Amino acid sequence: MRPFTRRRSKILLATLLPVLVCAFTALPVPSAQAAAQGAPARPSPGPSPDPALPVHTLARADSPLDNPLKGFARFYQPGNNQNTGYPHSLTWSYFGLSEVMKDASDCGHYDWSILDNALNETASYGNQAAIRFYLEYPGGSGTHPANAIPPCFDGHVTYRTNTYWNTVSPDYDSTYLLDGLKNFIAAFGARYDNDPRIGFIHMGLIGLWGEWHTWPYDTDTSGDSYPNYMPTDAHGAQVMQAYASAFPHTKLEVRYPESAGGAASALPSVGFHDDSFCFREGNPLAGVTLPMSMGGASYAQLQKALDHGVENRWITASMGGEVRPEIQSTAFSAWPGGSGAVDNMKACLELEHTTWKINEGSSGYSPTDPNVGAAVRLMGYDLGVDRAYYQDSAQGNTTVGVQISNSGVAPFYYPWKVDLGLQNASGAIVKTWATSWDLRTVMPAKIRAFPDWGKGADPTYLDYGYPRYFSAQMDLSGVASGGYRVVMKAVNPLEATSANAKKLRFANAGQRADGWLDLGAMTVGAGGGGRSYEAEAAGNTLSGTAVVAGCAACSGGAKVGYLGNGANLTFTHVDGGTGGTRTVTVRYASAVARTATIRANSTAGTVVTFAPTADWTTPGSTTVALTLQAGTENTITIGNPSDWAPDIDSIAVT
Repeated sequence: MRPFTRRRSKILLATLLPVLVCAFTALPVPSAQAAAQGAPARPSPGPSPDPALPVHTLARADSPLDNPLKGFARFYQPGNNQNTGYPHSLTWSYFGLSEVMKDASDCGHYDWSILDNALNETASYGNQAAIRFYLEYPGGSGTHPANAIPPCFDGHVTYRTNTYWNTVSPDYDSTYLLDGLKNFIAAFGARYDNDPRIGFIHMGLIGLWGEWHTWPYDTDTSGDSYPNYMPTDAHGAQVMQAYASAFPHTKLEVRYPESAGGAASALPSVGFHDDSFCFREGNPLAGVTLPMSMGGASYAQLQKALDHGVENRWITASMGGEVRPEIQSTAFSAWPGGSGAVDNMKACLELEHTTWKINEGSSGYSPTDPNVGAAVRLMGYDLGVDRAYYQDSAQGNTTVGVQISNSGVAPFYYPWKVDLGLQNASGAIVKTWATSWDLRTVMPAKIRAFPDWGKGADPTYLDYGYPRYFSAQMDLSGVASGGYRVVMKAVNPLEATSANAKKLRFANAGQRADGWLDLGAMTVGAGGGGRSYEAEAAGNTLSGTAVVAGCAACSGGAKVGYLGNGANLTFTHVDGGTGGTRTVTVRYASAVARTATIRANSTAGTVVTFAPTADWTTPGSTTVALTLQAGTENTITIGNPSDWAPDIDSIAVT
């Protein structure tokens, strides 16, 4: 029997005992609750596109269905081809704690081979893993044990029997157990945090299936004779904090917003895991994802999020879970709405800001089903490059910018490196340049308002993220003259270990399967875009308080600051060609609006206003027309006699 089938044995019981399922799902709400957060404030729009650069509009196209770190996850089954069925890039698996903590005499000894084998196999298919450790699993998974309590706990931790599920439940309040779990989590994080093979980690370890419940042996003892087997909220919070401390990079999720008394409310890195996603149950039917204001039950996932003021947690943490197995085969048949036991699927995705879901039933979906495709593309991020900004002909240092928008429901959560490149006529990438661009800052353009926010009748969509402009310098020295295509790529770190790593691909017609996106044509060589000059170059003259400072996003990694109030920067040996009026593009950084006087040689100079950039380390640019003499002995001086000027990164003369 597949792990998927056994895992959901409680769901099979639910078809016979619907009232029992309601009791199982309706975990009690802690007495201390926060108010709903309400509509989040819009983030900063970031820098504006460089007006000196020609604009190249890119054609849109549907993004691929198996973009990494989003969409559906299938269950890991050793030796099985992971790339069958509906396209996907995630593989889900449980692991028993006793499969790593095997030593009966030493709780500090860990054998990670079972996890590494699964991660390596998953990576070999180009996929990333989503995983959870557990201690008790009713019936076992078929490949993992029912009782996964480490043998080193024997004789130190009290064991109880959950007679309903026939599992052994340890005393989760045992100091010995808590120390063992926290030490395991610390070792787990030390070895695997930021591991490119792992996309998401569910905070398991507590309760049945690691789902942070022990129903019916739970905190609700008022209507039954079962004692409470759950840890105290304080002890549960210790486990959560241990995870948050051990995994500052890899995305974490926990089952319920109210787990451990809502301890995750204070942990912005922790998302939630809705494992009955978009299901409706009971009589009359009520949703277990959507809030009460949309026909959901009082115990629905998003109602709990509202109750605890974490409905906007998606901004900093991922939202995972599982499409409820009973509806997996029909979940998208009535898209964008729902029918029967399937709730309004589009609303579930939009309000939860779902990034990924376990969906073993997706193996039966057609890859051409338009309903499923629309849902998958809506999940998580859906990034597209709207425009590229660069000189059609260039030489020396030149600026390339892009404007990226997000039509998904969540950001991209990882700081994957973005490279620029030049592709020759044969299709080969001849040179690449690393950028400091952070795709995590490209937020969804629209978000759906909860009716509870009072923003209007459902559905009401609010403007949220802005198209985000990024720019970087390309030093074309050493590139042979000729015609090229400018390309860009977000690099999946899994590519370093797996040739099959799924590539992050943009929703553009020029997107290639190898991850490179075509931005357009550029001619490199003589007759191109002039020359660039770095502010920190050794031959320049700095006066007064002017000083060279580090700047990671600046060309050359440095800038000149503390200009103005009499302090000047003078660029020397500037090439004026045959002389005459030239366009000078000034790259600068300034978190506030400032002015500077820019003069060529001994002229009176021109006062230029510099608009604010995102911060003191994110360059922007502006242009000024200057008259230069023929030859290479021109000087360009930037300063302000009576106020501060912006920090200067470089200039380019065309």
